Amino acid sequence: MAKPPFRAEHVGSLLRPKELTTAFRQHNAGEIDDDAFTEIQDKAIAEVVKRQQDAGLQVVTDGEFRRGSYWGHLIGPVSGLSVREAEFKFHDDCGDEQSFIAAHVDGKVSREKGFSTHEFTFLKSVASTTPKLTMPSLPTFHFYRPVEGIDKLVYETPRHFFQDFAEVFRQEIAELADLGASYIQMDEVPLAMLCDPDIQAQVKSVGVDVDDLIDVYIDAINDAVGSRPTGMTCGLHLCRGNFKGKYLSQGGYEPVAERLFNDLQVDAFFLEYDTDRAGDFTPLRQVPDDKHIVLGIVSSKLSELESVENLSRRIDEAAKYVPLERLSVSPQCGFASAVSGNSITPEMQQAKLSLVVETAMRVWGEC
Repeated sequence: MAKPPFRAEHVGSLLRPKELTTAFRQHNAGEIDDDAFTEIQDKAIAEVVKRQQDAGLQVVTDGEFRRGSYWGHLIGPVSGLSVREAEFKFHDDCGDEQSFIAAHVDGKVSREKGFSTHEFTFLKSVASTTPKLTMPSLPTFHFYRPVEGIDKLVYETPRHFFQDFAEVFRQEIAELADLGASYIQMDEVPLAMLCDPDIQAQVKSVGVDVDDLIDVYIDAINDAVGSRPTGMTCGLHLCRGNFKGKYLSQGGYEPVAERLFNDLQVDAFFLEYDTDRAGDFTPLRQVPDDKHIVLGIVSSKLSELESVENLSRRIDEAAKYVPLERLSVSPQCGFASAVSGNSITPEMQQAKLSLVVETAMRVWGEC
């Protein structure tokens, strides 16, 4: 394919090597300075870009190697944001739970400096294939604390907050385009979580109108990316949470599918589909003719390597709803949405990236 999304894709984050995780700890403890930390990050990014290219991928990311988490790098460069404990918890199939921190809005938000422009500048300098820049979606900064997450003395409603927050993203995206970025991806969990009846019930129990909230979130994303520069491809990745193999919710896309696929002003959807928790492919019947679907059918959480035959079969199943020419394949999520990463080895991660390329070549004859 001449332009993104490509047949063989991946979501973005990759396992940090030991030297980098050690450097994060040392930097946080004040044992190494900013320059030393940046040097270690640069080296790790150059190496991980090469590994992606060695796997045959036509798109590369920096693995999110400069970030402690997929969204936390906005704290500081964007004024008015701090962190508090989230009102949801990660859990696994054994019932183990994991608390986490989430964004809190305690002041007017504005872009004090770029939060990903420096990431893209270096990525572009070491990539010989298309560089993709990932960023958290706007609802990430509200949903995990749906009632208490915004100081009402600052913003009366979430919609008022998102009006200012969208401007932050418009400025960032414009500068990325000036730097040569042609491919961005937003990572969105809240809209996927709202597919879960239990999550919907939890949100309703605190007095939030779910249908209105979905509309607010879609409008916020559109306000941020709808006016992106001509020639820039924007994907939206949806998953149900991914932290050390744990998840936040379950449920197929049907409750949000019609509005999600038809109203969001993005070019492609990266959809979690690696387990039964994501439901079947029937909601894809709602996808309009101008949208591309990247099927996340390779697991970044499980250490077992899928087979090309099974992946090809699943792609054929999805093609009953979306034509094969508007489909691609990828892992369902990143391999490390935070520094700690999933319980999978670097060798298996590389094998899964290579598997994505092999599957794309088998199905489409290109990657």
